[in-house]
Amino acid sequence: MARLALMAAAVVLAFLAAVPVTEVAAKRWIVGDNKFWNPNINYTIWAQDKHFYLDDWLYFVYERNQYNVIEVNETNYISCNADNPIANWSRGSGRDVVHLNVTRHYYLISGSGGGCYGGMKLDVLVEKPPPPPTAAPIKNNARRAFSNFGFAHQFVIPVAVFTMIGTMWDAVLRFC
Repeated sequence: MARLALMAAAVVLAFLAAVPVTEVAAKRWIVGDNKFWNPNINYTIWAQDKHFYLDDWLYFVYERNQYNVIEVNETNYISCNADNPIANWSRGSGRDVVHLNVTRHYYLISGSGGGCYGGMKLDVLVEKPPPPPTAAPIKNNARRAFSNFGFAHQFVIPVAVFTMIGTMWDAVLRFC
């Protein structure tokens, strides 16, 4: 029974080692970069060359007694109206985060201190992350080289996988 369990574990580990893992990490954007969330900054220009993806974070740094971060609809974004907010992201510290957890437009303004009229407004479109890159195709020259040695239509397993399988097999034989 123990021998079967060890063999199953070895097969699973070999499979996991052979399968490439792709990971897309969420990004934390400091709004305004080193100018932060302040008046007289064009946040449309700041955001224009950026891609905001699902599960990214917007990090707002500002003077806590003067400004805030309010989410509004598009109409209120255009008119700088904070009377009917969708969400108030301000927590009182002047260091607030907005988790972009839905693919949609986020319309964010500063609803106090006249900040929105001074340019403190940000419109971001959150997208799904792009698919991971695909492996580059093998060039014809490489296929011809392999075909000369009889490998043209065979699956070639990397040496590291053979080494790992051999090491695990050795461990299975020692423990059984």
